[in-house]
Amino acid sequence: MRAVYKNPKELATKIKDLVDMYTEGLLAEEKFETTILAMIEKNENMIYKNGFMPTKLLAVLGEDRKAVIDNVVNKNK
Repeated sequence: MRAVYKNPKELATKIKDLVDMYTEGLLAEEKFETTILAMIEKNENMIYKNGFMPTKLLAVLGEDRKAVIDNVVNKNK
């Protein structure tokens, strides 16, 4: 897995794939959480700007995937 994504579309696609794998049970919860948190740390301004997810990223992910990501972030604060 790449740590830093310069292209927002690639980042959105990778996050979408990770969330889908997690919700389908193909990825363990601990692995998913550590991966998502690492991606947020490395790409902080691209995933959350001022505490909110950018609309372009949200358009690719959708509300359901955003809820899963928000749950992981809030759980690990």
